[in-house]
Amino acid sequence: MESLATFLKTRRDRVTPAEIGLRTYGASRRVPGLRREELAQLAGVSAGYYTRLEQGLADTASGQVLDALARVLLLDRVETVHLHNLARHSGRSGLREPPGEEPHPRVLALLDSLGETTPAVVLGRRGDVLAWNRTGHALVAEHVPYEAPRDARRRPSVPRMFFLDPHTRATHLNWSELARVHVAYLRLTAGRYPTDSRLAELIGELSMRSAEFAGLWAAGDVSDCTVGTMRLRHPTVGEMDVDYQVWLQPDSPDHRVEIYTPNDPASGRALRVLQRRGGAVGTGSGP
Repeated sequence: MESLATFLKTRRDRVTPAEIGLRTYGASRRVPGLRREELAQLAGVSAGYYTRLEQGLADTASGQVLDALARVLLLDRVETVHLHNLARHSGRSGLREPPGEEPHPRVLALLDSLGETTPAVVLGRRGDVLAWNRTGHALVAEHVPYEAPRDARRRPSVPRMFFLDPHTRATHLNWSELARVHVAYLRLTAGRYPTDSRLAELIGELSMRSAEFAGLWAAGDVSDCTVGTMRLRHPTVGEMDVDYQVWLQPDSPDHRVEIYTPNDPASGRALRVLQRRGGAVGTGSGP
């Protein structure tokens, strides 16, 4: 997982004095970004206190201090939220088994109302597929059994498929771009749920088995996942260009409904082919 100290260090290394208008007068520097003393002074805290924060020796930090650090570190809104999440959970130790995840009935009703016209997938906290319609299944993982989300022990994990499944990787033409999104969102999730043992297990497994994941995780980037584009070479219908957008669920804020829409007429025709294939197999939204 990640600590407040680690995040502060990686973000401090990222910011150069020139970016915040700090003059260095040509002096040689042994650090890639700001010095601790420089950051502390600009944020209005003592160098000793900031050093304790970055070394994990300070128990807590006020919201005012965190906002000042975020301002100097040039954090965006999501990164600032992540900083506050890490500080809120700082000092907590130990991982715990999280409760099981099931899609809310209203989410399943929404999935049913979409029918097969719009591909849709319901994702859990860690990126497990909790449900999908047949067109969504055919679009993102037709090589996986459609019934897999019904069994919590067999649910497809999108992060695992993305980094460990050659089929999934070959399907995504903009794999590198989407890989960064997956890792940055997992980091945001880890800040929200630092004691989730299954999330820690997932991050550890991917770090050990995927050099790409390990490198992206070490970079320390964090972002939300709300909209984007997938460029696919689908094994059944060929190349496609589709947008995804995420709907958050008030009844179960850990869960997301991801829907997909075509970006051009050819991609629209390809989605209709997948829709007809799904209708030929049968209808239904999963669990």
